Amino acid sequence: MKYSISFEKLLELFPAANVEGNTEQTKFSGISALERATSGDISFLGNAKYKKLVPTSNASVILLPHNYTGSPSHNQICLKIDDPSIVLACLCKFLEKEFASSPPAEIHSTAWIDPTAKLGERVSVGAFSFIGKNAIIGNDTNIGTHCHVGDYSVVGESCQLHPSVKLLTHCEIGSRVTLNAGVVVGSEGYGFDTVEGSHEKIPHLGKVVIEDDVEIGANTCLDRARFEETRIGKGTKIDNLVQIGHNVRIGHGCLIVAQVGIAGSVKFEDGVVVGGQAGFAGHLTVGKGAKIAGQAGITKNVTPGAFLKGNPALPFKLSQRISILQKRLPELFNRFDARESKD
Repeated sequence: MKYSISFEKLLELFPAANVEGNTEQTKFSGISALERATSGDISFLGNAKYKKLVPTSNASVILLPHNYTGSPSHNQICLKIDDPSIVLACLCKFLEKEFASSPPAEIHSTAWIDPTAKLGERVSVGAFSFIGKNAIIGNDTNIGTHCHVGDYSVVGESCQLHPSVKLLTHCEIGSRVTLNAGVVVGSEGYGFDTVEGSHEKIPHLGKVVIEDDVEIGANTCLDRARFEETRIGKGTKIDNLVQIGHNVRIGHGCLIVAQVGIAGSVKFEDGVVVGGQAGFAGHLTVGKGAKIAGQAGITKNVTPGAFLKGNPALPFKLSQRISILQKRLPELFNRFDARESKD
């Protein structure tokens, strides 16, 4: 995305920033990491371990925390603020809104919309998309190309369905929800009964409900419930390539990183944080505010506020201690063998 932002606009966006350095340059047109930035770029120090890169960076503007003690280089401006990462996110949000092209509120000629569907005002439907019978689409929602909105499904206001999203029958999405490319909502759950040596499919007649302000990453799949509903709570953010099984209930404000697998009927209470590639056995409850480290295997209920790591998962500090002790095993065995040979 190409853009140009003035120094005056930066000060307008961040009036509490303390300005140091050469303010002669008035236009900036890029955002880059400290080590790759060139003249005209804006960069930031979001992690203290990169502090040594600041003096040698070619960025024209660097967002720094107030406790940074260095001075700006020649032709460089330093803006000292409370949290550079948050400020950069605010800047990116402004630039996206200001300069990124928004699709026109129109229905593409190749889209198919059932006559019984109800579309709100300023709705956009991209090429080759399908809107089923009795579907409801709220105001200001954008449906990208090659999307599918199934029969009797509901999409709230100001939602963004990126290309190739599949929202299957009877599913419900709240307002300000973002579904990234390839998301499948309402796929049939994985359930079979073994009858006389044959695996017989169990019908899944429920739905998926996604509450307001949820974001779901590319190619994530959310299975419909066997009955009742699979539900994703308000404000939850889910990364790419996550599998959420049937009848799962995710609370408000949870964070789920890529490649997590959640088996059927698991319940997350509010504020749960899950690292990448963690796996959850079925019918478990993960308590409020719990943290699960990447690649952890969860086979039992998790108490509120717990921090677990490993497979099978253990309390984080215990798991860390075991990892340290494991590295000492060769040394301990050598000492044991030496003692045995003396005896």
